Amino acid sequence: MAVLQVKGVSKSFEQEQIIKDISIELREGEIVSLLGISGGGKTTLFNIIAGLSEPDGGKVYLENEDITGKPGNVSYMLQKDLLLPYRTIVDNVALPLIIRGMKKKEARQKAASYFEEFGLAGTEKKYPAQLSGGMKQRAALLRTYLFSEKVALLDEPFSALDMLTKSTVHEWYLDVMEKIKLSTLFITHDIDEAILLSDRIYLLTGRPGTITKEIAIREPKPRRKDFNLSEEFLAYKREIISHLGE
Repeated sequence: MAVLQVKGVSKSFEQEQIIKDISIELREGEIVSLLGISGGGKTTLFNIIAGLSEPDGGKVYLENEDITGKPGNVSYMLQKDLLLPYRTIVDNVALPLIIRGMKKKEARQKAASYFEEFGLAGTEKKYPAQLSGGMKQRAALLRTYLFSEKVALLDEPFSALDMLTKSTVHEWYLDVMEKIKLSTLFITHDIDEAILLSDRIYLLTGRPGTITKEIAIREPKPRRKDFNLSEEFLAYKREIISHLGE
C-alpha cells in the first residue's frame, strides 16, 4: 500500500519550469531514492512534499489525505545535521517531541529509549562537538524519526562523510531501517549509494526535471555484505549510467 503519493506535480520559479508532471509513490517500509544531476529539481520536489512550497499543479497525499501545502506531516532531514551546539544530544533528539507539546522530562525519556537501537548509547549527555560526523548523523536521523514515524525525506544525509565513514554508516542505516520500517524518500547523487540502500530508484533527469525511469532493486534485505562487489550490483550501475548518459 502506498503511504505517500505525489501526483502530477509541477513547479516554476520566475517563469522557468523546474519540475514537470512528477508522479511517484512510496510504500510502507520502503526506501526509495531520487537520483539525478544537481539542479534537476529534487530539492524543489522535497520542499513540495514537505509542504514548504506550493506546486503550480498536482497534489501530494499521505495515507490518502491531501497534504499539499501543509507542513508538519512528514519529517525532513537536510544534508547538514543541524544539531544545536548548546544542547546535549538527548535534548537535540527530543526537540520534535517538545515542540509538539510533550513535557521535557517525558520527551527526554522517550528519546533516550531509542539510543541503543540507533547506536547512540552513552552519548545522551554529550554535546554535538564531542561526536564524530557519523554519530551526529545517527542523532539527526533519530530526531527525524521522532518528528514523524510515517514518512521521512532525507536530502543527501551522508554526502559530507568520508568514504570509510559513509560505508560504516550505510551498513548501520540499513540495519536500523530493517528494525524501524520508516518509509523513506532519499535524495542522492551517488549511484552506488542509491543501489545499495534502495528498494526502488526514480531517475529524475532533464530540464525541467521529470521522472524518466524507475528501477527496482531486487536484492533481498538484509543485503549481503559483498552486494556492492557483485555482478548484479554492477548491472544496476551500468543501467543507470547508460540512462543518465542519454
